[in-house]
Amino acid sequence: MSTLSVEMLAAAPAGPITSAGHAQLGIAVLVGIAVIVLLITRFKLHAFLSLTIGSLVLGAVAGAPMDKAIASFTTGLGATVSGVGVLIALGAILGKLLADSGGADQIVDTILAKAGPRSMPWAIVLIAGVIGLPLFFEVGIVLLIPVVLLVAKRGNHSLMRIGIPALAGLSVMHGLVPPHPGPLAAIDAIGANLGVTLALGVLVAVPTAVIAGPLFSRVAARWVDVTPPEKLIPQRPSADLERRPGFAATVATVMLPVVLMLAKALVDIVVDDPKDHVQRVADVIGSPLIALLAAVLVGLFTLGRAAGFGRDRLAGTVEKSLVPIAGILLIVGAGGGFKQTLIDVGVGRMILDFSKDWSVSALLLAWLIAVAIRLATGSATVATISAAGLVAPLAADMSTTHAALLVLAVGGGSLFFSHVNDAGFWMVKEYFGMDVGQTIKTWSLMETVISVVSLVLVLLLSLVL
Repeated sequence: MSTLSVEMLAAAPAGPITSAGHAQLGIAVLVGIAVIVLLITRFKLHAFLSLTIGSLVLGAVAGAPMDKAIASFTTGLGATVSGVGVLIALGAILGKLLADSGGADQIVDTILAKAGPRSMPWAIVLIAGVIGLPLFFEVGIVLLIPVVLLVAKRGNHSLMRIGIPALAGLSVMHGLVPPHPGPLAAIDAIGANLGVTLALGVLVAVPTAVIAGPLFSRVAARWVDVTPPEKLIPQRPSADLERRPGFAATVATVMLPVVLMLAKALVDIVVDDPKDHVQRVADVIGSPLIALLAAVLVGLFTLGRAAGFGRDRLAGTVEKSLVPIAGILLIVGAGGGFKQTLIDVGVGRMILDFSKDWSVSALLLAWLIAVAIRLATGSATVATISAAGLVAPLAADMSTTHAALLVLAVGGGSLFFSHVNDAGFWMVKEYFGMDVGQTIKTWSLMETVISVVSLVLVLLLSLVL
């Protein structure tokens, strides 16, 4: 297990844009985060604007020249968007094809038809995990919650026994498994290997989803007993689709980018020769850009064409999928700008100076930093991007495996205790018809379980890998 050491200081960013002392930098960080939180929660300002303003305030309080602070922010924004922007767009297209073609419904209906009452929570977490691979968390909620409400109503199940596994499956994928924006951004910032991170992410995600989903739902159902809100239970309209894509074809399309990236990771481990033709081919087809692009192109036929979509409807689906991600790209980019500003004013070096004599795991430190930012800002993506930037110097002397585990530690910390400054908190509250206290007892604690369990698994893996 990698721990903080004096040598890691050499990996810290050189030439900070300010020579402020540690006390001033600490105050600057607190003020910058406080401004972001206040603007988002109190004044309801968009997260992109809040992060932009917070970054400039951070630089100003740290004593940085304003032109340097602006340059740091724009550099971080550009680097983050260029690194993950195309991948987010491709993921959005694949998710829209999955939803509009009826492929998501096909997966849900097929699995539920084979699940009995006792196995229903396990079936739901499986559905959420599969559906959650290419979809943003919010999109996954919109897709799955109506199904959850229907299953709970018609099967006379506890809403918590069905709902918590669905939320756990979506959240675990969102925080730990690329190609979701947060993990991708963390991989880019830390310089981790995507294939190895994906493989280890799945290894951590599966038991985490089981514990936080079907198992924790038993406890949540005892604490909170609510009935599905009648006004939100969907009355399924007759579909305007000519037909739906098959179950096997839909699952194969969703899994294609994961399989390609895992294949690349396996070849990297087995062959480990940059000049080998097999590895060169695997490096190309297993790159996230090519893997997701391949899935989208295949999905146009296995999902779109299979549902009877003509050229015009396919073009319309692709176009509509890109509109909602504009805000996500800006938020992710601004989070990268805030992260770069933190690094350039010297906060990363400050943290290393403070912690160089600690006998603390670098993985635990990364998790704690992500937890702090998550609690302050409410955004898992912002927490992941910012924390990854701060702990990136720690990866300088790490092995490929431990660098991937560092990404997962950050991702796990970014999910800790969602509360009132998180949009997901309010979505869950309204969809499930709960009050704030009930939402904290269920959703917030479920997120905390995911965060803590994933950390424990990451630490255990670091002992054996």
